[in-house]
Amino acid sequence: MNAWLSTVAFLIVAVIICAGPLIAAWLLRVHAKNNPPTKLLPYECGETPEGIAWVRFHPRYYVVALVFVLFDIEAIFLIPWALNIENLGLLAIVEMFTFLTILLIGWLYALRKEALRWQ
Repeated sequence: MNAWLSTVAFLIVAVIICAGPLIAAWLLRVHAKNNPPTKLLPYECGETPEGIAWVRFHPRYYVVALVFVLFDIEAIFLIPWALNIENLGLLAIVEMFTFLTILLIGWLYALRKEALRWQ
C-alpha cells in the first residue's frame, strides 16, 4: 500500500508543479484597458497579407527538416564521445560505430527514396 501511496503523492506533486505556474501566470497576467485596433491584424508589422494564408507545403520540406534534426542529434552524441575517447575503451568505440552505421543506413534510405532531392 505504501508504494501506491508514494505513487499517488508523486502524481499529485507532478500535476501541481506542471499546472501551478500556468495557473499563476493566468491569474497574474496584465490586461489591457482598451484593445488597440492593430490587435486583430494578422501581422504586427502592419503589412496586409496578399493571397490566402493557408498555403500547402510539400512534405519534402518536413522530411529535410527531420533529416537535419537527425544529423544534429548525431553531432550532439558524437562530440562528447570524441572528446573522451581515451577514457572510454574499445566497447565505446564499437558502440559508436554501430550508432553511426544505423544513421548511415537511414541516410542511404533517404537518398534512395530521393527524400533529400531538392526541386
